[in-house]
Amino acid sequence: MKNQELKDKTVLISGADSGIGKAAALLLAEHGADIAIIYHSDDDSAEKTQREIKNLGRKCILFSGDINESEFCERSVKNTVEQLGKIDILINNAGVQFPSDNIEDLDEENIRKTFDSNIIGMILLTKAVFPHLKEGCSIINTTSATAYQGHKELLDYSATKGAIVSFTRSLALQAKSKGIRVNAVAPGPVATPLTEKTFGEEEDDINRPPFERNATSEEIAPSFLFLATDAAAQMTGQVLHPNGGLVVNG
Repeated sequence: MKNQELKDKTVLISGADSGIGKAAALLLAEHGADIAIIYHSDDDSAEKTQREIKNLGRKCILFSGDINESEFCERSVKNTVEQLGKIDILINNAGVQFPSDNIEDLDEENIRKTFDSNIIGMILLTKAVFPHLKEGCSIINTTSATAYQGHKELLDYSATKGAIVSFTRSLALQAKSKGIRVNAVAPGPVATPLTEKTFGEEEDDINRPPFERNATSEEIAPSFLFLATDAAAQMTGQVLHPNGGLVVNG
């Protein structure tokens, strides 16, 4: 049986139907948390994740929609509080990417989708959750090593991940008077459904980390667990870098 550092805690996490979000949701549930999941449209994956969390003996509720819509964010937060009693931890993990190796070929619609999902939706969801957070609560944002290193095929995606770092540091300053911690996790290449759909099983040699393989989602999830617990009581405005040894100086 896992330690119950998060017993009686409630987590709201976006983009948790698969990949890093799912792995984080399962790990936090193993450590005692009830989970509310926001996902876009993959009902089958979300319901599978929900069953796995319930099999751990924890509550799990689902909300399908677009975090770029403020009304959806507010409704999901309201329903989470009504059904699970409160929100202690917000994990902003939803994101999309549309690769292009030439800026001239970037599709305007995809650029706007990337910013809407990755940073604007993150801000809208955080805005809706923030009034419900109390001293000792925390926010954890998913950024990326691309925020520090760049990526030749992910110009707009990398730009949103840089914005997430700045948002994290700025909100940490604003939230400190309430005793709310705000941090981020910046994985390197990870084998998730999103990245495998985009690039295949492995990144190219330029972006491959020193460990010479992509991480698994399960290897990234403990960074979220650490930041969610009292073990990270002195951590705010910080970014963890589970990236396989990439030196990012960030």
